[in-house]
Amino acid sequence: MLAVLGFASLAAFMLVVIRGWATALVAVIVIPIVALLISGQGAQLATMVESGITTVAPTAILLLFAVLYFGIMMDARLFDPVSRAIIRLSGGDPVKICVGTAVLALLVALDGDGTTSYMIICSAFLPIYRRLGINPLVIATISTMALGTISGSTPWGGAATRAVSVLGVDATDYFVHMLPAMLLMSGAIVVLAYVLGRIARRGVDAARIAEVAAEIIADRRGPGAPVLTGRPGPGAATATVSRARRTALRLGRDWRLWMNAVTTVSLLVLLVLGVADLAVLFLLGFVVALVVNHPRPAEQGEVIRKHAANAVPVVILVLGAGVFTGILTESGMTKSMATALLSLVPDGANGLIPVVGAVIGIPMSFFMANDAYFFGIVPVLAESAAHYGIPPEEMARAAVIGQMAHSIGPASAPLWVLLGLVKANLGEFQRFAFGWVLGASLLYVVFAVVTGAISVGL
Repeated sequence: MLAVLGFASLAAFMLVVIRGWATALVAVIVIPIVALLISGQGAQLATMVESGITTVAPTAILLLFAVLYFGIMMDARLFDPVSRAIIRLSGGDPVKICVGTAVLALLVALDGDGTTSYMIICSAFLPIYRRLGINPLVIATISTMALGTISGSTPWGGAATRAVSVLGVDATDYFVHMLPAMLLMSGAIVVLAYVLGRIARRGVDAARIAEVAAEIIADRRGPGAPVLTGRPGPGAATATVSRARRTALRLGRDWRLWMNAVTTVSLLVLLVLGVADLAVLFLLGFVVALVVNHPRPAEQGEVIRKHAANAVPVVILVLGAGVFTGILTESGMTKSMATALLSLVPDGANGLIPVVGAVIGIPMSFFMANDAYFFGIVPVLAESAAHYGIPPEEMARAAVIGQMAHSIGPASAPLWVLLGLVKANLGEFQRFAFGWVLGASLLYVVFAVVTGAISVGL
C-alpha cells in the first residue's frame, strides 16, 4: 500500500506541476500530506515535517547567502573587465569571439540565475555577433551549455539545490567530488565554442572581419567602458580638479574590483580545500562583499532587500522539499517504492545504476520541469541505488548532468528570455543546438565516470 501511495503521490505531483494547476511549493507540501493522511500515519505529521526541514536547512542557508553574494558581485560588474578584455583580444576574429563568449558565460553562470546570465552575455557579445553577421544561435548554444554545466552543477544553482535538498546530502561532499568533472566539461565547452567559431568564420567576409578589427583597435577604451562627463570649467585649475576627481573615482572602482575578485577566488579555493562548510564560506563571503561594496548601513539594507527577491522564493521551495522528503521517507513510502523498482533491475547490472540514472536524466530533464524531475524521479532512483550501497551523493551528481538538455528544453523559463534576446523561435534554436548539447551531455557523463563523481561497478 505504501508503494502505491508513493507512486500515486509522485504522479499527482508531476501532473499538478506540469499542468500548472498549482505552484510547485503548494504541490510539494500538500500532496504528501494528503498521502500521509490516507496511510493512517497523520499523527506523525509534525515529527516527519520537522525531520525533513532539519535535513534541508543547511542547503537553504547555503542557497540564501550564495544568491546574495553573487547578486552583489553582479551589481559590482565583476566580470565587465573580462568581457571588455576578451573583445579587445579577439581582434574581430569570430573564433576568438566564440571562445571568449564561452569563457564569459562560464564565469557569469556562477551567479546561478539563468536570466541574469543570459542578459549579461548577450549585452556583452551580441552586438559584435550582429556586426560580423555571425548566427546569433551560436551565442545561444554556447550560453545554454555553459549555464547547464555551471549553474546546473553548483550547489547554489537551482538543479543541484533540489538534488542536494531532496536527497539530504552534504553540499560540500557533493560539490568537491563533482568539481573535477565540471571543470573538464567547462574546458570541453571552450573547445566546442572554438569549433563553432571555426564554422562561423567560414560564413563571414574577410573584409568585414578586418573592418571590425580596425574599429576595436581604434576604440582604445574598449566596448562598454564607462564615460565620465562633466561641465567644463573655466581655467586649468578646474580641469585639474576634474582629472583628480576622475582619478579618485577610478581608484575607488579598481580597489573594490580587485577585492571582489580576490574574495571570489578565495571562496573557490577554500571550497576545494574543504576548510569549512559551503554555507559558512558563503556567509562570511557575503559579509565581506557587503561591507566592501556597500559600506553604509542604510545602503546594505537596501541591497539585501533587492537580492532577497531572488533568494527567498528558492529557499522557500527548498524548505518545501524538506516537507516532501521528510514525509515520504519517514512514512516508508520511498523505501517501498524503491523495493518495487529493484525487482526490475537485471542481475549484475546494479553497479550501472548511477550511469543509467545520468543517461536517462538527459531526456527527462529536456522534457520535464526541474521540480517534477528532482522531487518526483530522483528520490526513487536514489533509494533504489541505496539498496546496492550506492551513496545518494552519486545519484545527486548523476541527476544534474542532464541540465544542459534542460537548458534548451521548453520547461526552462530563462530560455524564453534568451530567445527573445537573440530574436529566435524555439524550434529553430533546438534544431541548431540539439546535436551540440546532446554530445556535450554524454561527454559530461564520461567525465563524471572518469573523475569518480559517479561510479561504475560491474
